Amino acid sequence: MGRVSSPTAGMCSVTYRPLSADRIVELAAAAGLDRVEWGQDAHVPLGDEAEARRVAEATRAAGLEVSALGSYYRVGVVADAEEDRRMWRQVLDAARALGAPRIRVWAGNTGSADVGAAGRRRIVDGLKRCVDSAAETTTDGGTGGTGGTGGGTGITVATEFHADTLTDEIVSARSMLDDVPGLRTYWQPPNGMPDEEALSGLRAVLDRVDGVHVFSWWPTSRERWPLEHREALWRGALATVAATGREIDASIEFVPGDDPAVLPREAATLRRYLLGASGTANGTIPPA
Repeated sequence: MGRVSSPTAGMCSVTYRPLSADRIVELAAAAGLDRVEWGQDAHVPLGDEAEARRVAEATRAAGLEVSALGSYYRVGVVADAEEDRRMWRQVLDAARALGAPRIRVWAGNTGSADVGAAGRRRIVDGLKRCVDSAAETTTDGGTGGTGGTGGGTGITVATEFHADTLTDEIVSARSMLDDVPGLRTYWQPPNGMPDEEALSGLRAVLDRVDGVHVFSWWPTSRERWPLEHREALWRGALATVAATGREIDASIEFVPGDDPAVLPREAATLRRYLLGASGTANGTIPPA
């Protein structure tokens, strides 16, 4: 039996939006994490590629990797085509300067039950354009299949797994992924959803999951607990992704009280769960 890879432990910089990028780097390194998903809204502003490069250099200097650019680009929302292209080009430029192998995007701004057939088609077509253009963009500032920290394979696009988008319901999310070859997705537990139902949803899109956003909210986003509060969920989720044998980012996204002091504890919990997932996974995805 082949070796089963474990997901890698990281964090999203939006965990601490008010803090500087340099402080985020310090916190992540001190907590023993491996990677940072840099948020566009707070730490890698669009249109400032020099800052993106500086953040990338600081990340690497601390022994960390950039896992992704967490953009807030919502596909299929901007009506003006020229403005939409301009915004997406800024996102691509930021990701390239950051050396990000992946860009997180949002599949619209309307729930799947309300978006309508025309709106859904507009988002799907937009996602196809994003995937194609990102695949032609390498992180060395060039295009095509040579050189750069992107390994000549371009940048991957992955959707946020969130309410009020096409990923708010698992059948919709699966259909969206099937309609857009090359598109990847993140996964996170939907608010208020019981553990087994959430894990069933993860299994339904698992072949396209590149990252997991890790937090412990229950039953709503107002109740933020330590990761140990949902131990069964996270052990199950991380064992599921570890069993794929692929390297999948497991990134802490929120912590109780937005408190920097609790990051070492939360990171230690995540690493413990990852170690358990790596040690027990046998290459078989847990049954539905």
